[in-house]
Amino acid sequence: MVNARMSEARLLVRGGIFTTLLVVTLVLLWSAITPSSLRAKTVTPTPEVAAPEPARPVTVTSQVLNGKREPVVGASAVAGEREVRTDAEGRFTIEAPAGAKVLVKLPGFQKVTFAAAEAPAEVVLKPQVINAAYLTYYGFVERSIRNRVLDLAAKTELNAVVIDVKGDRGWILYRTEVPMAIAAGAQGPATVKNFDAMMADLKTRGIYTIARVVTFKDNILANHRPELAVIDTRTGKPWLDRENLAWVDPFRTEVWDYNIAIAEEAIRKGFDEVQFDYVRFPTDGKLAAARYSRDVNRETRLPTIAAFLARARAKIGPLGGFVAADIFGYTAFNENDTDIGQRVEELAPHVDYLSPMVYPSGYHLGIPGYRNPVANPYQVVHESVRLIRKRSRGTVTVVRPWLQDFRDYAFDRRIFGVPEIRAQIKGSDDGGGIGWMLWNPRNDYTGAALREKVAAR
Repeated sequence: MVNARMSEARLLVRGGIFTTLLVVTLVLLWSAITPSSLRAKTVTPTPEVAAPEPARPVTVTSQVLNGKREPVVGASAVAGEREVRTDAEGRFTIEAPAGAKVLVKLPGFQKVTFAAAEAPAEVVLKPQVINAAYLTYYGFVERSIRNRVLDLAAKTELNAVVIDVKGDRGWILYRTEVPMAIAAGAQGPATVKNFDAMMADLKTRGIYTIARVVTFKDNILANHRPELAVIDTRTGKPWLDRENLAWVDPFRTEVWDYNIAIAEEAIRKGFDEVQFDYVRFPTDGKLAAARYSRDVNRETRLPTIAAFLARARAKIGPLGGFVAADIFGYTAFNENDTDIGQRVEELAPHVDYLSPMVYPSGYHLGIPGYRNPVANPYQVVHESVRLIRKRSRGTVTVVRPWLQDFRDYAFDRRIFGVPEIRAQIKGSDDGGGIGWMLWNPRNDYTGAALREKVAAR
């Protein structure tokens, strides 16, 4: 009997195990063949999380003073891509998100930045004189050339560089994200891949950076979008200047927006300033064969160039950058628009810096009282800067000229060496210019003409 019960118990146990295994097998089999949408699901309710409240705006009110503790009129305060100007007492009020940065700037002075929540009652601006050298598209890419200029900046009064962001041929220096530039093939043949690191290096060295953007001379865009180009009436194709390079039509606002987009990108990449070059109508080539979308005369040229710069300043200023325009040296003396759409009185209200190209070799007729300009570099630069400064009075615009550091090409082929360069610098200083920029197409500058850097105290 006992043995029979033990045998029965064993059978029950074995049967229970078998049954359990059978159930588990059936469950697994059902899970494998049944669509997930038909299976029972256990849903764990997600607790509701309140959305963070947006940062409350902070109202920032400050007064801007200069080193003499005088109110600064017309300085800019920037916060959240919004810009306001100081009033007659140097005061400004601007709203910014709590924790945001507020930037105060004025051409000729160092920028000042502070947290909106910690706004000082007074902002004192310190003068900043920018002395720059130009680096071509290839000059910046080529390490030996770039380092040659940076070595001068480390040892002499140079403290800034002007870099071709969009050069004479329309190529863009770094990997751009501007859609039209990508579509046009404006990415240059020597695109800088590690540009951000190179820019960081310039900042570490304390170098002020200026992005040169060649505006209406644009071979790339003109050939990609002929409807935006100046057209040659003889061929129906984009018109070419003496360098066989095409221009885009300054009347086309789509061209404006393209160049402004490139300029905005440059500021976001860290440049302190954008300098628009060739911001004018062309001067050489078969001008009679050039056709524009509108009639070209003084009444149309002047407001067109001024309106472009006004739009550019309205876009770039709130990003914290300065805007400069390169102009012909003869604009200092001409009361008309020099037949290119440049007149000081119309342009000055829309830029932070006016940069006249006062190369003595460029004054083919001389200036009043000085028929031979290359023999009188001081007088040429002094009078040009003085008159442009006088004609831009009433604006915050600073005059910072381009100076000649290359051999004369128009008169006697003389070399512009130490005496000529020092004479130009003195002429600019005495004429009221604040800083200067040296131009040499080979980026080979006369270091002996530059004063040694003064150690900071």
